[in-house]
Amino acid sequence: MGSMCQVDRNQGLAPSYAPAPGELRWYALYTCAQHEKSVAKQLAERSVECFLPLYEKVRRWKDRRVKIQFPLFAGYVFARICLKDRLRAVQVPGIVRLVGFNGHPTPLPDDEILALRNGLSAARGAEPCGYVQVGRRVRIQSGPLTGLEGILQRKKSGMRFVISLQLIQRSVAVEVQEADLELV
Repeated sequence: MGSMCQVDRNQGLAPSYAPAPGELRWYALYTCAQHEKSVAKQLAERSVECFLPLYEKVRRWKDRRVKIQFPLFAGYVFARICLKDRLRAVQVPGIVRLVGFNGHPTPLPDDEILALRNGLSAARGAEPCGYVQVGRRVRIQSGPLTGLEGILQRKKSGMRFVISLQLIQRSVAVEVQEADLELV
């Protein structure tokens, strides 16, 4: 489901705060249109830990059907870098900038990225959706996305759990069973 550059699953969860310049934190890198895969590949070649979650979509042509992988968060790649070493990442062709406020890169919560990395590959039917902030807040109690909070949406085919990343104003929907959820 997702393409991962260097995976280190033994990292502890850290609270979100202003990082020291030498501290490794997850940042969203805004890329040129349709450059996410090449940016992730180039970051890996430069030994920068990165995460590019993908989903599959079937495309039809007159003579065939093909499964193609697209980024779940179009225009973004996540990288775990030190602020003092950010130049090594930003110099990669296809990267526009690090996402942040007032010209300062803003780190993403480590626990969110780790849960996304570990959970999206095993999640069923993950796909991008419109940015959602309002709705019935729930927490997943079991499964690969355990502990993540999001918004519950009903669909004809069942329930969808929407994960929203506020920093980049993007959301992803995943099919879930109602029994795996608790109200927040």
